[in-house]
Amino acid sequence: MGLERVFRLSDEERSAVFQMGGGLPLGITPYYASLMDPDDSNHPTRRTMIPLPGEFIQSPGEADDPLGEEHDSPVPGLVHRYPDRALFLVTNFCATYCRYCTRARMVGQSGEYHFNTAQYQRAIDYIAAHRQIRDVLLSGGDPLTMNDERLEWILSRLRAIEHVEFIRIGTKVPAVLPQRITPALTRMLRRYHPLWISIHFMHPVELTPEVGRACERLADAGIPLGSQTVLAKGINDDVETMKRLMHGLLKIRVRPYYLYQCDPISGSAHFRTSVEKGMEIIAGLRGYTTGYGVPTFVIDAPGGGGKIPLVPDPIVGRDGDFVLLRNYEGNVYRYPDPQV
Repeated sequence: MGLERVFRLSDEERSAVFQMGGGLPLGITPYYASLMDPDDSNHPTRRTMIPLPGEFIQSPGEADDPLGEEHDSPVPGLVHRYPDRALFLVTNFCATYCRYCTRARMVGQSGEYHFNTAQYQRAIDYIAAHRQIRDVLLSGGDPLTMNDERLEWILSRLRAIEHVEFIRIGTKVPAVLPQRITPALTRMLRRYHPLWISIHFMHPVELTPEVGRACERLADAGIPLGSQTVLAKGINDDVETMKRLMHGLLKIRVRPYYLYQCDPISGSAHFRTSVEKGMEIIAGLRGYTTGYGVPTFVIDAPGGGGKIPLVPDPIVGRDGDFVLLRNYEGNVYRYPDPQV
């Protein structure tokens, strides 16, 4: 097995690899593999990439399409859930395959998603026909695994639609293949401003000098960068790890954006924490570090309900014309708020 030339697999890892069938493939870039401990199966990013037996157990409440994206897909490869936004799936290929992937049903798979020019054009025609769509997110799979010319073909046609005000790209490539962020790519991307990029980061170990240079190259091209992190058991589910990650992101000009409760994708129970754990982490960040370093904790509601933010409730109650507020230290303050 090629994997064993790089890693000394645990019995659980080896068993899971041999159980793999036609589902989510196993793929890790050599660069990303070099950041993992070859002997420790509990290394945090290694646990996100190499399957474990829990991946093949479907727990109550889990589903292959837990967010109901197929229900909100008017044409293949396009999800139109929110009034003014559309999710444009442009590839099913990733540089690495996260074992908790929300789109494991299609990522790395063959089937109805062929991602050819005809399918792209149907999605672009739909966006052009729906003037309420002002924001388009390119995702997949990972758009930055596409070659520059194919990606530019899509970007140029979206930019030509008058009511599309800005475009976003969702990617993990800067974290797992920073060498992809070339001067040629950034020169091409900057032609399509306003363009934003959301990068999937999971752990401080990912914040290498190479990743820093990749993110700074994008930022220097005028592209605002945000991070999206999945809360995962045994990987980043403690305040200090999350704080180090958020501080490190700010240093490379990436603004922490979302902290996701792990979606109930089939076979993901071993990754999911309690919702209370996420609230505990946000409470441990808010007030104890800069506000720029505190992401919004969200649950993407099963069945297509969209992202629901969860924040610790600071309102204790009322005292006449004052509202009582609890700060990050647990102290209560009175704010004048006369009731009319």
